[in-house]
Amino acid sequence: MASYTATVSWARGADEPFTDSKFSRGHQWSFDGGVSFRASSSPHVVPRFSDPAGVDPEEALVASLSSCHMLTFLYFAAKKGFVIDTYEDTAEGVMAKNDKGRYFVKTVTLRPKIAWGGDKRPTTEELDALHHTAHDECFIANSVITDVKVVPA
Repeated sequence: MASYTATVSWARGADEPFTDSKFSRGHQWSFDGGVSFRASSSPHVVPRFSDPAGVDPEEALVASLSSCHMLTFLYFAAKKGFVIDTYEDTAEGVMAKNDKGRYFVKTVTLRPKIAWGGDKRPTTEELDALHHTAHDECFIANSVITDVKVVPA
């Protein structure tokens, strides 16, 4: 099967002693296709030393779940003969403590808004089935314990 890589790079600032934990959490994510961007810890987790402009791991998890669901949904919709003009999801992840008292992303709610093209439109049952299949077949959803909910617009 395929293998996926990402390079995560961080460097201590010259004026940061490090051992006092007062160091920047900003860092760089780079991917094999050449895309790089700023990442950071969440400002909710490390308020003073996070870079709010950076993508934090929690946001990336939410985006990964949303993106995987969308791509899988688009594939199965096309196989069923439906045409989709646009798909937009404002996904939200919520942190909570697990039974061991540790924080985790407990739920991710996907709220896809789909603009259909062509003459063929799915019934409510067909739309529900497409989302169910997309969730079941999404590689990322199959990789996490997070409860992923789909609430179509």
